[in-house]
Amino acid sequence: MFERFSHGYYLGELYVQPSGSDGAAAIKRADHEHVNEQLYGDEEGITRLDNPLVMKVGTTHFPVVGDEDVPSGTLALPEDAVPEDLEFRLPGRSEVFLANAERARDLIRFTGWEGDTGDPAEYA
Repeated sequence: MFERFSHGYYLGELYVQPSGSDGAAAIKRADHEHVNEQLYGDEEGITRLDNPLVMKVGTTHFPVVGDEDVPSGTLALPEDAVPEDLEFRLPGRSEVFLANAERARDLIRFTGWEGDTGDPAEYA
C-alpha cells in the first residue's frame, strides 16, 4: 500500500473523498490496523493498532483513525477540512504521504491531537 519515499514519509495512492462527518479523517479499520502493525510496530512485535496514522494530502496533515464504514483503499476527509488545493479534484485518486513513526509522533504533538486513542508517547 505504501512505499518508502524519504526519511520521514512513505508514499501511496488512495481514493480520497470528502465525508459528511465532522469527525477525523479515516480509512478502513482493517487497513488502519495493518499499516500500524507494518510501519509503526517495534522490534518486539508490540504495537498499538489504534494509534492515529498521520497522512499528508495536498498541503495538509491529518491524524487518521480507523473506521469500519470507510471502503478499503479510501481515505475519507471531513468536508470542512478538505484542503483548497484538492477541492475540485475530489473525489478521486490522489498521492498520500504517510508519516513514519518518528515524524508522526512529532506531528501529533505539534497539532495537539486530542482524539480518544493514540497517545503520542505510544509511538515507537
